[in-house]
Amino acid sequence: MSHIVIVGAGIGGMPAAYELRELLPKEHKITVVNAVDYFQFVPSNPWIAVGWRQREDITLPIRPYLERKGIGFIAQPVTAINAEANMLTLGNGESLAYDYLVITTGPKLSFSEVPGAGPVSHGGGGFTHSVCSVDHAQAFWADYENFLTNPGPVVIGAMPGASCFGPAYEFAFILDTDLRKRKLRNKVPITYVSSEPYIGHLGLGGVGDSKSMLESEMRNRDMKWITNAKTTLVEDGKMFVTQLDDLGNVYKEHELPFKLSMMLPAFKGVDAVAAVPNLCNPRGFVLIDEYQRSKAYRNIFSAGVCVAIPPVEVTPVATGTPKTGYMIESMVGAIAHNIADELAGKPANAKGTWNAICLADMGDTGAAFVALPQIPPRNVNWFKKGKWVHLAKIAFEKYFMRKIRKGTSEPVYEKYVLKALGIVRLAEKIPHSHH
Repeated sequence: MSHIVIVGAGIGGMPAAYELRELLPKEHKITVVNAVDYFQFVPSNPWIAVGWRQREDITLPIRPYLERKGIGFIAQPVTAINAEANMLTLGNGESLAYDYLVITTGPKLSFSEVPGAGPVSHGGGGFTHSVCSVDHAQAFWADYENFLTNPGPVVIGAMPGASCFGPAYEFAFILDTDLRKRKLRNKVPITYVSSEPYIGHLGLGGVGDSKSMLESEMRNRDMKWITNAKTTLVEDGKMFVTQLDDLGNVYKEHELPFKLSMMLPAFKGVDAVAAVPNLCNPRGFVLIDEYQRSKAYRNIFSAGVCVAIPPVEVTPVATGTPKTGYMIESMVGAIAHNIADELAGKPANAKGTWNAICLADMGDTGAAFVALPQIPPRNVNWFKKGKWVHLAKIAFEKYFMRKIRKGTSEPVYEKYVLKALGIVRLAEKIPHSHH
């Protein structure tokens, strides 16, 4: 009998547990360890922040759904990993042994890299909000309700080193839509501030016509923007931004007043993972081979935002590469099959796909992009906008939450996102996950 421990119960960890349970004989034990006792559907956090969703719409208690499938659950943070001894130390001081470890923790939100950044709830005197967790989104909503009685300038965007730009664009457009519905938009100047070298870069070097289409959308919505933006300091009501030119030289210094701000932080690996010798790169992201396996430890696998992927290109301000849900689903499928094959005495041969497929809500419309593969040169480079994307994202939220409730390994990104995009013809060009 082997014991497989999964650390992290997000959009990677929960499906990983379900798929492993389906693939492995019952004598093998599976345990999920997560710092909190609930699952949260992170892509819906921007809707929480403007009151379009409630917490209970996008969260579920983890234990009953896992235990119904015969999967163990421990609601504790992992404080240390002894990879040589195959042992975890938990927040309550207990130890947990494993034969295989699957790391799907997601990132550490590195607010501390910019003084004054981050929500007060993060444990400091920060002055910017985030939508990276449901708690942070709810904190924005609490301040937003007060803001609506006395509106003013808003700054939205991404800090230096950020890698997940889609939610920043989503949030800017969602907030614009909400303010228009409330007939307050004329009282709220919106500035988009990003480390990207240009609008629509997305950490991917652009996808199709993303630059011109997103620039056009921002102009139509009366949004200003600053790119190549190195945010250096945030004070109460003021953000200091150094704008660089394409050669990396200082182009302009900005002092931006704001009454409310949502800035996505740079990511790092969580502390317990980053501290394992030879497991991670200097930022704390897990170094993996083509089979999602650690390069240093053959019984450790990893998927999702916590794995190391090189930037698509060098940019004047540090800019990371995003890991989309479709990619995470593919990584998780590969891990489950590789562990199952090893336990059956076969070599690991399943590989995840580095393809980016994304539905981004824009409040009353939406944008979809397909980058195959994610790192250029690409076979498919496609970006489209339309109301259908907004509707597809709403539907997808329901599909994914249903998947978690049902405890199925159904490949929802592969099945429903491709269907929603209406580009089934592209499916033949996309390496399918292992289902």
